Amino acid sequence: MSSKNKNSKTGIKAVFILEIIGRPKEHLVKTLDGLIEAINKEKGVKVIEKKINEPIELKNNKDFYTTFAEVEIEVEEILQIAMLMFKYMPANIEIIEPELIALSNNKLNEIFNELARRLHAYDEVARVLQMQTAKLQRDLKEHGFEIKEGKLIKKDDSENREKTEEE
Repeated sequence: MSSKNKNSKTGIKAVFILEIIGRPKEHLVKTLDGLIEAINKEKGVKVIEKKINEPIELKNNKDFYTTFAEVEIEVEEILQIAMLMFKYMPANIEIIEPELIALSNNKLNEIFNELARRLHAYDEVARVLQMQTAKLQRDLKEHGFEIKEGKLIKKDDSENREKTEEE
């Protein structure tokens, strides 16, 4: 039995790098552990090894932490890598083995169609959010508010000056 056939029977091994930013520090490790557990419960996916690094404080954002996990997985077919990619958004993916993956045009079509379906779903969400944002900005303007440099500003007509909502 050639090594190519042997590898195709054992599946596809890959390493995912999952990054996370947030607070509190302890929450990051628990969240990554939960994500890894969820990955392991996906049909046709097996977590072989995981390493969660100790969270470190961000230099420019005190009280916020960042960390990452290295997760080695094995999947039955390449489509599962693509689906995991969209569902868990790893920062990096590295296929470890097999070195060569042969795909039929049907399998490649399946992967591309799944990617297209998910991209369309994300595009729909983005369009809805854009419409909601535009409506919110119109509603704010109608009530004498606007957003400048990320801050909510109220127009004070009586004194013809701007006041921030914080005042």
